[in-house]
Amino acid sequence: MKILLLSAKLLLLAYLVRLLVFLAFEYDPAGLAFHPPMVLTILDMINLYMHEAGHFIFQLFGRWVYVLGGSLMQVLLPLSLLIVVWRQNISQIWYPGFWLGENLVNVSVYIKDAPYRRLRLLARGLIHDWNWLLSGDPDAALWIGEIVFLVGILVCAFSIGAGVYFAVRAYRQNIPEPLKD
Repeated sequence: MKILLLSAKLLLLAYLVRLLVFLAFEYDPAGLAFHPPMVLTILDMINLYMHEAGHFIFQLFGRWVYVLGGSLMQVLLPLSLLIVVWRQNISQIWYPGFWLGENLVNVSVYIKDAPYRRLRLLARGLIHDWNWLLSGDPDAALWIGEIVFLVGILVCAFSIGAGVYFAVRAYRQNIPEPLKD
């Protein structure tokens, strides 16, 4: 039974590696031929609702924080979950860790799109958050977006590594020691 549980966890982690490769090399929501895996489509919809809720929640703090609030909420919610899981059961930290990294990659695409505004927004006439925040500065958008992207990919990779580590550790802790002579 324990080998079955280890196998299931490792299969899930292998799928997360596939998603990580997609995020690192194929994630381009502005592209015409963009067809992400179903899991990322579902996550991106959840992330979009969090993003929009962030605007609503942070509108109390002025226009600049209101506009930043969407991306901020998109990162703060998975980060909060990661902190809670870290304190409660660190062996499960890779779930919210991967979600946090995926959100960072998602936000990085939005940041890098600021000077070009190719991404489809929810409705016509809406402002592009990062275009407004960066005043359309293409240089700032590029380097900030690249840093956020790199951090997101690293968080995803470390989360997968943590998942493998904790899965193998849990398996090894439950194997009886061989009898000594």
